[in-house]
Amino acid sequence: MSKEVVVIGSGLAGMSCATYLAKKNYRVRVLEKNSTYGGRLQSFSQDGFTFDAGPSWYWMPDLFDSYFNDFGKKTADFYKLTRLDPGYRIYFNENEYLDVSENLDTLKKKFDKIESGSGESLQNYLDDAGEKYRVAVEKFIYKPSLSALEFMELDLLKRLGRLNLFKPISKHIREYFKDPRLIKLLEFPSLLLGAKPSNTPALYSIMNYADLSLGTWYPNGGIRAIATGLYQNALDHNVEFLFNHPVSKIETKNDIVDHILVHDKKINCDIVVGGADYHHIENHLMDEKNRNYNDNYWDKRTMSPSSLLFYLGINKELDIPHHALFFDTDFDKHAEEIYDKPQWPKNPLFYVSCTSKTDINVAPKGSEAVFILVPVAPGLNDNENSREIIFQQIVNRLENALGTNIKDSIVFKRSYAHKEFISEFNSYKGNAYGLANTLFQTAIFKPRIKNKKLTNMYYCGQLTVPGPGMPPSLVSGKIVAKQIIKEHA
Repeated sequence: MSKEVVVIGSGLAGMSCATYLAKKNYRVRVLEKNSTYGGRLQSFSQDGFTFDAGPSWYWMPDLFDSYFNDFGKKTADFYKLTRLDPGYRIYFNENEYLDVSENLDTLKKKFDKIESGSGESLQNYLDDAGEKYRVAVEKFIYKPSLSALEFMELDLLKRLGRLNLFKPISKHIREYFKDPRLIKLLEFPSLLLGAKPSNTPALYSIMNYADLSLGTWYPNGGIRAIATGLYQNALDHNVEFLFNHPVSKIETKNDIVDHILVHDKKINCDIVVGGADYHHIENHLMDEKNRNYNDNYWDKRTMSPSSLLFYLGINKELDIPHHALFFDTDFDKHAEEIYDKPQWPKNPLFYVSCTSKTDINVAPKGSEAVFILVPVAPGLNDNENSREIIFQQIVNRLENALGTNIKDSIVFKRSYAHKEFISEFNSYKGNAYGLANTLFQTAIFKPRIKNKKLTNMYYCGQLTVPGPGMPPSLVSGKIVAKQIIKEHA
């Protein structure tokens, strides 16, 4: 008789895990507190505009391909991809920017114009990053990280030194480049990893390889199309989804989970996978005696930033590409306001996504659908006044950079920050990306995928291995499914 698995949460990790288990003939039900699937990969439409509400960067297409290939499918069976060129634009000040070309030879020439010889340095840097990427994918990211012994493979040990685990990426980049503009460009993915470059291991130069070598892509239909692809794949494997089913308690008997409570209704199960926020599952759904980690543990974690988001419908066209980074202010000061002295930033860096440059269906003709993201510290006092102060400042900077009035052309506006991350996703401190990828929050130092006290309780998602982001979430689901299959065949 098939074992019954309950997965809490229908984000990418939860759907990934559910489908891998269903493929092996487990009976899988996914309990989702919200009214639809996808976790943070939501979208919404208003006044003729359509916005992806959460993630917006499509990197590491090989990992998406690997996921769908595991089910005898191709990514193209679910959605089509367009490679963006430029991948993005980075503004160094109001009057200077660099379009990051998808053609590496073209980009190397642009680097040389900024810093003599840096084109060759870029090639050498990416060659090194590419080797790390291959080691990470082949030997590192698919491990459950329950024991350091998992990493005691001879081939991995031979290549471990090249991973630069103990060197900060800030130092690593400066060994290749001197110009602060190029350094900014190469340090920017560390913001996506949720840590200061000085605290991020140089291993994560793999993100530069993902960016500059593997390319920046856009799924036709928007990022939401990814969630829809996973949802359809899950349905094809007979995964059952129960929406509007918030779990209120994980009930145990001896050393196992016995059943789940939803609206005081008992749902029996043999195995439970927590695909929702790890902290929420343990601190709000489980008895203290059964938790892997106490409040003191979580208080000492370095969380990734939260995000202040603005969704704007603008009734004019803007001279801006699909992705644009505004690094025209002090990177270090902004990082200090996120990590060292948490506060609303006074002069923040920000990111703009203008999907209407690629997808004509997301805005009326002659208009733009614009998404703005400002990294901010988690756990702040989120209020409308603080949001609006930052909004006015960044729109002024955007107007100056583009040389056009924007405020008078805004016909739709919505904001989103800590309050919404908490209410919609039970996100710890309103964080956006999970734990920061510092050395001592990598691999075996991350929260475990398996409960230490309950033999049938597991966890997947961005707060456990391998880490934050869409591709790692797919991998997380696979890791946990393989562990369950190994232990509960």
